[in-house]
Amino acid sequence: MDLNNYLLMNISILYRCGQKFYDKRLQNYHITGGQLPFLILIYENDGISMQELANIGCFDKGTVTKCITKLEEAGYVYSAISNLDKRVRLLYTSDQTKDIISDLYLIRREWWEKLTHEISDTDRQKLALLLEKLTKEAIQYNLLESEDGIKLFGLQKLTLLDYPHKMASTIFTGGCNMRCPFCHNKDLVFLNENTAQISTEYILSFLEKRKNILEGVCISGGEPLLNKSIESLLKDIKNLGYSIKLDTNGSFPNRLKELVDKGLIDYVAMDIKNCLDKYPQTVGIKDFNVSPILQTASYLMENHIPYEFRTTVVKEFHELDDFIKIGKWLKNANAYYLQHFEDNNHTIKKGLHAYNKEEMIKFQKALIPYIKNTNLRGL
Repeated sequence: MDLNNYLLMNISILYRCGQKFYDKRLQNYHITGGQLPFLILIYENDGISMQELANIGCFDKGTVTKCITKLEEAGYVYSAISNLDKRVRLLYTSDQTKDIISDLYLIRREWWEKLTHEISDTDRQKLALLLEKLTKEAIQYNLLESEDGIKLFGLQKLTLLDYPHKMASTIFTGGCNMRCPFCHNKDLVFLNENTAQISTEYILSFLEKRKNILEGVCISGGEPLLNKSIESLLKDIKNLGYSIKLDTNGSFPNRLKELVDKGLIDYVAMDIKNCLDKYPQTVGIKDFNVSPILQTASYLMENHIPYEFRTTVVKEFHELDDFIKIGKWLKNANAYYLQHFEDNNHTIKKGLHAYNKEEMIKFQKALIPYIKNTNLRGL
């Protein structure tokens, strides 16, 4: 049989032979060939999370957990709870690892030398580059294939405020196409590497248990419609009998229309960041295109679905004239809420300021001639 025609067979043979070599050479260290990549990755990235480790090596979670447990038992690795998220375990190498790491690198080098001793230095470099390219292609394909499920990063189990007239839970998706300086969900916008993901299975299991208590589910973010897989989640929630409220910044009008047409959303809350001419600076993106925002607002005002508009009011970005422009733009809208801003450690930009109650009432009064149902929220 000509192995030149069997790429996967060749890769499999290389892997198995390498494992045998490493298992033999690492016996005195009580490490297996399968554990070596994990140990080196943790040593080179001290403080890495379990999820990051799985992503880098394309490992399944079960394999990561098993190998880390063995390395902890051997005294080479220890874990600590993240200060940012108590659900996340961060991994570190011990002094015992630092005592032997040079030996491990030499053993890894020895195997490379055995494989390439008849190959010129130039061809070695070409081979290394080719392998790197093949690996990147494989990782990219794996990422695309694994994007079937929506990525969820938070669950507020009970809210009496987010969904009008309903006892609800709020689910937070990750990622956003805007960078509003006053956004209080910074971690969901930038998705730090140690941001813990919550499985869809956990969310649905929780909702299943609470369906005789809760009435609705709010889908927030980030920007939920940025996730192309959101439809599947909405269907699952609908099948449990819940009403669904969607929070959106209005950037994806076509996706919103499609979900409404399919009966997967019952209420929409659209963030109005500012008057149209100040949108770019308010959302933190130069030359921001407001066309999708106009389309979404216009669609909602056609009353296909119950909705509200809302604006988080910040001194550095909003003034009276802006609200008059918004009132003219959204004239006769069903409902508009001016939300009180609160600065905290989770905002993208620190040091922004809120208006006081009297000032907020002044903005409200200026809007009422255009939008009768204008109210204050958060005061």
